[in-house]
Amino acid sequence: MKTRILGKDLKVSAIGLGCMGMSHAYGPAADKKEMTELLAKAVDNGYTFFDTAEVYGTPNNPHDNEELLGEALKSYRSQIVLASKCGIRFDETSPAVNKPLIPDGRPETIKASIDGSLARLKTDHLDLYYIHRIDRQVPIEETAGAMKELIEAGKITHWGISEADEETLRRAHAVCPVTAVQNRYSMMYRDYEALFPVLEELNIGFVAFSPLANGLLTAKYNKTSKFDAKTDYRSSMPQFTAEAFDKNEMLIRYLEETAKQKNATPAQISLAWMLAKKPWIVPIPGTRKYNRLIENAQAADVVLTDKEVEEIDRMLDTVPMSDVFGGSKVETKK
Repeated sequence: MKTRILGKDLKVSAIGLGCMGMSHAYGPAADKKEMTELLAKAVDNGYTFFDTAEVYGTPNNPHDNEELLGEALKSYRSQIVLASKCGIRFDETSPAVNKPLIPDGRPETIKASIDGSLARLKTDHLDLYYIHRIDRQVPIEETAGAMKELIEAGKITHWGISEADEETLRRAHAVCPVTAVQNRYSMMYRDYEALFPVLEELNIGFVAFSPLANGLLTAKYNKTSKFDAKTDYRSSMPQFTAEAFDKNEMLIRYLEETAKQKNATPAQISLAWMLAKKPWIVPIPGTRKYNRLIENAQAADVVLTDKEVEEIDRMLDTVPMSDVFGGSKVETKK
């Protein structure tokens, strides 16, 4: 697979693998043996960038995802870039399927979390470590300072912020250079394009999570698609309601037509579109299926011209579109 550089020098596959859905938010955790085999196949097919977090798990095993990756990828460790995250916990008192997040960016929390993640991921360092959400009760300078200490200690080599805004990013970067922001980005959620000039200025990469709008942009779902109300976030996402499928019909049709012209799939067009936007954007779609793993990887070979990207952007500015899931609610500490 083609590669890209995040920040100053972090080389990753042009398409990364978001591993959250193997353990969390998309139904019950997947079979460990199957996912272990899938992760090995990902490496065999050119994926070098694997994304997890300490909170991607189940009520019975809150750290399921890191444990999965640690075991599955330990023999490939020297070939891959491992990214994880710290600094949030779920509000377990909430009955919602997508429980609110409680951020904790205190240096002591970060320093305690890294040791747990390293143990579960069976490694002596992480290549990229994110603060998972910004804690507005802790100055970002303190969080950045803790990350700087982890770099100096050799526990991480690069750090980043998930769901960053410009002001926070600038302040954090002044303390310890930020390698990447990991923000939501897709054809249906383009809010963070406003951040691109700052990222270019500061030489910070953009890791796009939910690049397929939680799967909607694969064009494989319809009004009859069912999701478990207890374990699958999609059961409460606005883009998966019956009304939303009606509203998004033109968008999906346009994607399908464009894909046909390029001998590609709608998902590949979605990913190729953001790859064409900037050379430092790296999408991290997730999957539990081998055919999707290959389909997503091959999106790196789909080339869109500047004119084609402009046409897609014009379409996105004008075509009807439903609301799209914007993330779990962030609460203050309890």
